[in-house]
Amino acid sequence: MPVADYATYCRMLANAANNRFAYAAINITSETTANAVLRGFAEKKSDGIIQVSTGGGEFASGLGVKSAAKGAIWLAEYVHRAAAEYPVYVALHTDHCAPKKVAGFLVPLIEETERRRAKGLTNLFNSHMFDGSELPLRENMDASVPLLERCRANEIILEVEAGVVGGEEDGVSHEGAPREKLYTTPEDMLEVYRRLSVVKGARYMFAATFGNVHGVYKPGNVQLRPSILRDGQAALRKEFGEGASFWLVFHGGSGSSPEEIRETLSYGVIKMNVDTDTQYAFTRPIADHMMKNYDGVLKIEGEVGNKKLYDPRSYLKKAEESMTARVMQAVDDLQSAGTTLFRS
Repeated sequence: MPVADYATYCRMLANAANNRFAYAAINITSETTANAVLRGFAEKKSDGIIQVSTGGGEFASGLGVKSAAKGAIWLAEYVHRAAAEYPVYVALHTDHCAPKKVAGFLVPLIEETERRRAKGLTNLFNSHMFDGSELPLRENMDASVPLLERCRANEIILEVEAGVVGGEEDGVSHEGAPREKLYTTPEDMLEVYRRLSVVKGARYMFAATFGNVHGVYKPGNVQLRPSILRDGQAALRKEFGEGASFWLVFHGGSGSSPEEIRETLSYGVIKMNVDTDTQYAFTRPIADHMMKNYDGVLKIEGEVGNKKLYDPRSYLKKAEESMTARVMQAVDDLQSAGTTLFRS
């Protein structure tokens, strides 16, 4: 099935919210990692979200180009073709885009979708994330609202964030962030809802922070408080009526316990980013291959090595298999197995 269109993507997210599960949102950097994600979703009969970050896009464009936007476009075009081979829906999303990167990353991608729509083609990306969390909330929303207006005009869903996800991802570090910034307050959530609701007809997702941290840490080092999500949603209903709620996003989910994940689902999380764990799953079998076949992958002491062992396909197939397995685990953790809306 081709990449989901706007109406289907909205149905996907509403289905997750109504049935208390979430979609795994997996970052890709290559055709191989894209294939791993697509197969993982299909094996579990779950729809899902494929993400490209600024760093992932730059990597995909190659060292001779080094363009985050161009690399993201090329990866998205590949996914549009490859996804048609699988009996599930997938949505394409861009991950954290800081304010300083909007002009060079988000804007070119939205422009590419505008060009496609003018030709009667489908959107390139289904959704984008603007991460204005480094800004004071008012400035964050001042930047988010015009982006949301442009996204609405092109049937794109916007994800925004208020508060700071700790740790480091894709070269962006919040290691020294004040502890209070790791927790979004109900007042912040009310203000986000108030500001974004002025864009009538727009759809958006909100990444509220509740102590979540990018990366993997030993048990006990990350203090999650999912009740923040519960309290924020309750504040929305009290202020704006029973129909008010957020489609929430869980960032920094790697290493979280199944119990913590399930609790967030009950409070409205419909998307969880998984990147660190799938990176490790991809790399682990490559390291194993190199260690076990050292004499074969290197031409040492005058020998010629073993072409079958240093052929990149020999270890990248193992990497793809391992990443697929980790995607399938994420689907199970998020309780989305068997929920696909696709009907052949």
